[in-house]
Order: sequence, then C-alpha cells, then structure tokens
Amino acid sequence: MIEITRLPKVNQAPHRVRRLRGVMGLLAMLMLAISSALFTAQAQNQQDQQDQSFTLKVNSDLVLTNVVVRDKKTGQVVKGLTQKDFTITENGKSQQIVSFDFESVDEAAALNEATISGKTGNSIVLGKSPIVTGDALRDHRLVVLFFDITSMQPEDIERAQDAARNYINKQMQAADVVAVASLDSSLSLDQDFTQNKQLLLNAINSYSGDQTQGYAPGATSTTNQVEDTTAYTADESEYNDINTDRELYAIASIAKSLNYINQKKSLLYFSGGISRDGIENQASLRSAINSAVRSNMSIYSVDARGLQAISPLGDASTGSLRGTSGYNGAALQNNLDANFNSQEVMANLSSDTGGKAFFDSNDFAPAFQRMQQDTSAYYVIGFRSTDTRRDGAYRRLSIKINRPDVKLEYRPGYYAPADFRHSNKEDRERELSDQLASDLPATDVSVYLQALYFRLDDFHYSVPISILVPGSQIPFVKGGDRDKATLDIIGEVKDSAGRVIGNARDTVKLAIDQAQQVRQRTIQYSTNFSLPAGKFHLKFVVRENETGRMGSFETDINVPDLRKAPVKLSSVVLASQRIPAGKKSDSLLIRDGQQIVPNLAHVFTQNQHLYFLYEVYNPAKATTQDLSSRAESRSNAAEGPAVSTAAAQHAVPHPSAKQKGGSGKDTATTPVRVLTSIQFLSNGLKVYETPLIQATQLNVPTRDAIAFQFDVPLTDLKPGLYTCQVNVIDDAGGSFTFPRMALLVRETAPATPTTEPTPTTTTGASPSGR
Repeated sequence: MIEITRLPKVNQAPHRVRRLRGVMGLLAMLMLAISSALFTAQAQNQQDQQDQSFTLKVNSDLVLTNVVVRDKKTGQVVKGLTQKDFTITENGKSQQIVSFDFESVDEAAALNEATISGKTGNSIVLGKSPIVTGDALRDHRLVVLFFDITSMQPEDIERAQDAARNYINKQMQAADVVAVASLDSSLSLDQDFTQNKQLLLNAINSYSGDQTQGYAPGATSTTNQVEDTTAYTADESEYNDINTDRELYAIASIAKSLNYINQKKSLLYFSGGISRDGIENQASLRSAINSAVRSNMSIYSVDARGLQAISPLGDASTGSLRGTSGYNGAALQNNLDANFNSQEVMANLSSDTGGKAFFDSNDFAPAFQRMQQDTSAYYVIGFRSTDTRRDGAYRRLSIKINRPDVKLEYRPGYYAPADFRHSNKEDRERELSDQLASDLPATDVSVYLQALYFRLDDFHYSVPISILVPGSQIPFVKGGDRDKATLDIIGEVKDSAGRVIGNARDTVKLAIDQAQQVRQRTIQYSTNFSLPAGKFHLKFVVRENETGRMGSFETDINVPDLRKAPVKLSSVVLASQRIPAGKKSDSLLIRDGQQIVPNLAHVFTQNQHLYFLYEVYNPAKATTQDLSSRAESRSNAAEGPAVSTAAAQHAVPHPSAKQKGGSGKDTATTPVRVLTSIQFLSNGLKVYETPLIQATQLNVPTRDAIAFQFDVPLTDLKPGLYTCQVNVIDDAGGSFTFPRMALLVRETAPATPTTEPTPTTTTGASPSGR
C-alpha cells in the first residue's frame, strides 16, 4: 500500500520551487506506474480466484399469506398492527417474517385508466399492463370473473350473467379492478383488468347458451342415475375425467399468469359443478390449489345451478328408471350423492385458497359481498421457509397475535414446491405423456434423431430409429465403484391423418467406470417400427432422471413405395462403430452378430473405419445371353476416349478397402447382375473410389434382397468435407441410381492414456464416439 501525505507549504526561491515541482512530477509518475502494476496484479489475482471459485445456489421461495384481523365483538378490521405483533409457524416451527404490509381499499389512489386496460388478445396473460410495476396496484382490489361455460347449461349462464351485471352496476367500488375470462373451446381473456364498467358489461354480454354444446358431462361417469336399462350405455368416465382436468388446469393457468403481482387476488368462479373420479383428477386439483396459493389468489366458487329440487326419478337429462330404486330411496340417494360430488371440488378450491363457496342459492350477490369484505383491509405477511425440501408436501400454517380480543382469518397451509426428485411414478409418467402431446418442444436436453428404412415385403418396411443425446448433458451419480444415470424415452408415430399407429417406451440405464470420459462422447439409442409406405410424423421425448430435464425431437418422415422405383434401394447407412448384438434384438442393422450403430452427424476421424450398409430389392432378371451381350458392348465402349486427365490425377487407389456383398458365378438359374461402388468427391473431383462389386445372386433370399457392406478405413483420406456417392447399377434391368450424402473427416485426436469406457445400456442403446 502507498500512503500519500499532503506536503507542507513552502516559501522558497523560484528555482527551488521549480525543482520541487519536478520532484513532485517524478513522484506522481512513479506512483502512477506502481498503481498500474498493482491494479494489473490485483485483476490477475481476481481472475485466478474466479477461475478457481464455485457458485453456491440456494433455492428459497417467498411464501405470502393474507391475514384479516377482526375484533371479536364488533367484527371490524383491526388496523395499526405491526410486524412485531405477529408470529407465524410452519408445521410447528417458527418462521422469520421478512415482509409485512397492510392493504386497505380506503386508501386506494386513483388509477390512470389508460395504463389499466388494453386487451391482450385471446391469451390468458392477465394484468400485463405497465401498471403492475412498483406499488401502482397498492390498496386496490383485483377481481377476476371466470365463467366456466363448458359446465353450465344456458339458464345457468343467464343467472351468472345477471349476478355479474348486478355487481358491476351496483356493487363495484372505486378500488375494484376487474378482468373477465371464460373457458369454452379454449381458455380466453375476454377483458383485461379495467375499471371501465361498459367494457366489462360488453364482455359478459358476449356469452350465449349455444357455447355449451359438446362439453356437457356424461350421465354415467360418477352417478348411478341410469340404474337399469336394456339398451347399451357407453362408459363416459374417461371423457369426464378429461373435462375435469381441463377445468382445473384452466384455473391453474389463470393463477400462474397473476403470480408476479404481490397483492391479493380474488377469483369469482361461476360453474355448473365439477365432478372428479376418485384419484384420477387428484393431480390437476392439487395443481390448481397450489398455483392459486402461490399466486396469493382466493377462489370464491359459485354454483350457477342455484337451488335445485332433486327428484328421485331424475330430470329430463336422465333415462327412465326400472326396478324398485325409485320407491325405496336408493335413486334419491344417488342423485343427492351426485350433486354433493359436483360441489365437493368447488368447496375444496375455496377452502384451501382462503375463499368461500356459495351453494344452493339463487342469489349470488353474497359472493361478491364476501369477496369485497375479505379484501377491504388485510395484512400481507411473507416469510422464507426454513424447510428447503422441495417435496411437494402440504405444510400447515399457524399465525398468532399478542392480543386476546381479536380473531384471525387466513389460509391454513400450502403445498411446498416439488422438484423432479420427489415426484412419484405416476407424476413422472404424466409429465412424459404431456410433453409428448405438447405442441411446444422441450429444449433442456439436446436430442438428435435419424430414421432409416428397409423393405420387409412389398407393403411393409422396417424403420430403424436412432436417437442421440450428448453425454455432456447427462448428469451421472456416483453409485458404488461406477457412475450411473438413467434416461426415459417415449415416442410415437402418426400417420397423415394424425392417428397414432406406433409408439415406443423404454428406460435406458447407464453404468460406467468414469463419467468424465462419456461426457466427451454421445449416448445413442435405437428402436424400430414396422410401417407401410407413406408419410408419417415422428416425435420422441428424452428425459434424464436426475433433474428431470427433457428434450424432444419431431420430424416428418417419408417411407417410399419401392414398387414404383426402377432400382429398389434401401436407406444407405453410414457408421463408425459396431457393437455385439443382443440376443432378443430383431433389428435389420444386425449383420453377422454385430449391430451397426448409425453415425447421425456423418462426422468421422482418420483413425476410424467407415462402414456402409444398403440393400437392393427384386433386381431384374435376364438370360445368360443378354448378360453376355451387354458385357461385350461395355468392352467395346471401353476402347473409346480415355478418362480425363484431371479425374485420373485425383483418383487415389485404396487397396485396403474391404467389401461384402452378393457374389457367385453367372448362371442361368440366377440371372441377376447388380454392380455397385462408392466414390468420394471433394470440390467436384473424385479423390477415391472403391473397387466395383458385382452381385449375381440374392444373399437375403427371404426378402428378395442383395445386401452390400463396405468397410473403408479412412487413414489415407485427408481431413475435410466430402460428398459420398453410392453407385448402384441393375445391369440386367438397365436401370441405375446414384444417391449422394455429405460427410466430414477430421484429423485424429491425440490419444489419451485413460481407458475408454463402455456404458452398459439396454438393448438397442449404446454410446457412440464422435
């Protein structure tokens, strides 16, 4: 450290003053140089520390809960309390309050309407206007009127509309900011948050009874109203389970869209009842409640059916009863149970979110009054839970105050956040299925896919699918003396009409000695479909089971109808690796007891072998005389002009190339003659070609095919980008084809002293070096 002291005043001669100034200038330059050196050293030290540092991440979610404090005698809201007056516990453990606020609509400031309204289209993204920043919504009452049109009959919709109009015209206060949403064929925002009554009335008046068609609950899902009928009655339970999930997920979507607003929100939920089927809808119910609690939103459920007169014989929507149930009370009990079941879910939504449910009444005004009363004045208490487990468990809250003359109103608890590690098997399978059906791709894990095709017969094709995942994106966990990881893979194939005609589901288990090596490689999984000729849509989802991250890949594939092709050629497989084949595998990529692992990227290194595999089906047949005459004509043509000098200079012989294919003498019993070779082109010039192979008989007679395999060492090929051309000539039929593909040859990487690991995977899955 350099300490700078102030110089004393001097009264010397001018030359001494100039000398002193010169010394001070030199001293300043010296100090600047030293400071610069110290700064550079300090920056380098900080950089070194950053390179050696680590980041510690702690997940801590702020839990908000509203508390209404009322006087026991008068019921009036008690004001003027401070943070020190409250104590809060979670599952019996004391929590530290980190945020405290008091909200009162009596202190609401006037809002600029231009910053509140502004329709956001048909997406349910509520309150995205600039007003939500800062404290602009402080002391205001945020209300969402949500009409579940899919569950209401036309007369129910009219009752709900009348109640909403009455609230807007007579009960809506200056502090109320209201939005209108509905669930019909889709979840839509019909009016964004606004204080403009006319805009709200226009949104509410837009509903009609015709919108309920196609979504009414089935009669046989959760009731026994149709007790004994001679006609066939379809089971509609699964249909209604989907409808219930749809309604509950709509509530969850609204809550999530309001999650960034800290103020308390109220949802007036108008419905004709929700019926759940045991545990089938438990996940969606918990999701709706948990999303509302996290968003600090209370649900006030209103049964739009009003007061109902339940008859033992049922209403006009049910079939006539047979037997004695209409006279011994069984039918009436069934109808009462069905009505209670449809109200139970709505009651749970309200009680678990701090709201209230309103049933069996034709007057809906009390629901608005209770909502306004609960949100007129309240305390907002926030804490960060000391229980950092993200297990999704229910945690009970207890709030106390140091005054005996008051009573508290608050929600009794909340569901903790849940991560993938704590989810159960059913939830994990549901997440995979939901992602497979989702229109939005998962991108947390990179996934690559390639589809090939081989003919089985004239109408069916084997389509091997190869899926590749970079090893660097798979977290391995230490287990004993090996590092382990698992991947869940799910996929489906749809035809041109959108129907699922094939699916796959597998769990790949990996166990290796050193995870560091596999992170520099890739994990490749193979499966197979049997498909007819045509166009198909293919989608696969891959999830690693340590953190639950997922990735997806979808593409359109075209399986050609080879009956119309002059040369019936399969896909050309390029590979750099062959592994021992499983005993139970029936893939057409297995040849001579080894499975060929396709190289999806077509990237190779000079120290690798390039393996080719392709098949030719139903080659043309001709007599021995025809073949002899064609051979003579080719011999005469060979005496013509020579090959161009440029091509000859770039043709590099490669005697080490090995090939396998059909072979045999040309006999009258097998009049087949197929010629093939492989060329490598660089910048349009041929740099290498394998010897010409001739096949005169079928080596896969069960499928009328000739299979060709080539093994080409890449040692003599220079690093670079090549165009690979496969030449196939059906000499007997006088037809040919020359498919091309690109490939990249890289320089051989320096060898490492470590042993290359071989992960243990399920059948069809293998690591592949690139």
